[in-house]
Amino acid sequence: MEIQLDHEWRMRPIKGDTGKAYVGLREKEKVFIKRNTTPMLAALSREGITPKLIWTKRTGNGDTLTAQEWLEGHILDPEEIGQRNDVMDVLYQLHHSKSLKQMLERIDDRVVTPKMMLKKYEEDLPPALLQNRFLKLVVDYLRKNIPAFDQEKKAVVHGDVNCRNWLVCQHYLYLVDWDSIMFADPAVDIGTILGHYLPISSWSHWLISYGVQATSDNLDRVYWYALMSILQEIKKYYLRGEFKTMNEEILQLKRVFSG
Repeated sequence: MEIQLDHEWRMRPIKGDTGKAYVGLREKEKVFIKRNTTPMLAALSREGITPKLIWTKRTGNGDTLTAQEWLEGHILDPEEIGQRNDVMDVLYQLHHSKSLKQMLERIDDRVVTPKMMLKKYEEDLPPALLQNRFLKLVVDYLRKNIPAFDQEKKAVVHGDVNCRNWLVCQHYLYLVDWDSIMFADPAVDIGTILGHYLPISSWSHWLISYGVQATSDNLDRVYWYALMSILQEIKKYYLRGEFKTMNEEILQLKRVFSG
């Protein structure tokens, strides 16, 4: 079903995680439209981390629509993401940008701690996951090993850097879908990359290339967030009824947890 906007743009829904994404069409123009995404999008666009922001419109029902340039490209394959240096470059820029940090502080300066992440995972956890012996073992480990986090060292993190949110266009890499942006430990994003896409034997090398010392403390912290990230994916796919993908995530969790 298409939606009319100001008698100019036609909006065609894009199947996705949130149901808030559309193709915007007007004569020969084509844009990517997102409903009620983060106000950070303009700043992220200026940094070149996400595709160029073209316009922002407020609808009659109070929604905010943002349009970005439509780019032809491809989503990163799981095999690619751990091998590309520009993945590290984009994450490093995001985590160390002073302008993005200042902007997010004006919008929402709350910090998401590891304890909060674990609590959110456990909230309304379906009985099938709650009673799974292996998942209970992982959660027990996470409870007993919550990493220390100095909130003075908070960084802007994406919060969902799985391969589906990396877009390659003409050899340029963008990070998209910013609905999970927050202040947290940068290890949130790093753990997601390492936990899903690299063997543990490669973690030290990746961290050093990113710019972090591969100390035991840093490796333990990243390991905690890697497990947390995979658990979050398992819960998400269970709630969607996508059990095949959920089981693939459980297998990955077993590889990391036993590694």
